Amino acid sequence: MTNLDDAPILEFDSAREAVLEPHLAIKRFDLPRHVVLCFFRDAITAFVEELGGREIGKLGSEMGWFPVFEVEIDGQRVAVAQAGVGAPLAAGWLEELITLGGRAFVAAGGAGVLVPDLAMGHVIVPTAAVRDEGTSYHYLPASRDVAPTADALEAIVRTLDARGVPHVLGKTWTTDGIYRETRDKVRRRVAEGCLTVEMEAAAFFAVAQFRGVSFGQMLYAGDDLSGEAWDGRGWPHHDTGRDLLLRLAAEAVLRIEARDSRS
Repeated sequence: MTNLDDAPILEFDSAREAVLEPHLAIKRFDLPRHVVLCFFRDAITAFVEELGGREIGKLGSEMGWFPVFEVEIDGQRVAVAQAGVGAPLAAGWLEELITLGGRAFVAAGGAGVLVPDLAMGHVIVPTAAVRDEGTSYHYLPASRDVAPTADALEAIVRTLDARGVPHVLGKTWTTDGIYRETRDKVRRRVAEGCLTVEMEAAAFFAVAQFRGVSFGQMLYAGDDLSGEAWDGRGWPHHDTGRDLLLRLAAEAVLRIEARDSRS
């Protein structure tokens, strides 16, 4: 019989220093303390152009280089960066942005919905993420879920309330296996309170907790997994929802006090 305690993913090491640290792998640039991470490159481009922003640096991987921008909102500097897709890249780029000086983060992304009646584009604010991925286990001991920081969550909710944007709060399910979201797993996640499924939130929250920075996330309702058959609903082309979420994230992040990191 296999001893599940021998699974490598459970070998958490609390050491603060790793062999490869972000400062060894990146080229430094001047990054504002408030940072928006957005998954929608088209929305980023339009937002930066509208506000007259400028490129201040890049984040890179074997897929290429992605610009990091700075915009000014109400006289304050805000960075806008592409979020990495999938927990490992999302965490890696977040690590680099923290090393560069980012201290308060809000991410804007999309998610599949697990429950009916969440219309396309409806805003969901994760209060916790079920850790069904691998990255978060390198930052925190094993547990069922991980939460955003309280200050970021409060800032997001205050922003949505102030703007009169309908939204719902609840858990999200973070998974590495987009093609292994089985019907039974969906039922189990719904039973424990998950409204959505995505691939990064648990990793984001774990890195933020480990590094001592503020982090929250907003999601918009995309494809629908609540029925017997998957419904894509054309969610990657919902430009209105994507643009709005980025704007809300930029407003929300400035409500967070950019505290000093432990790292």
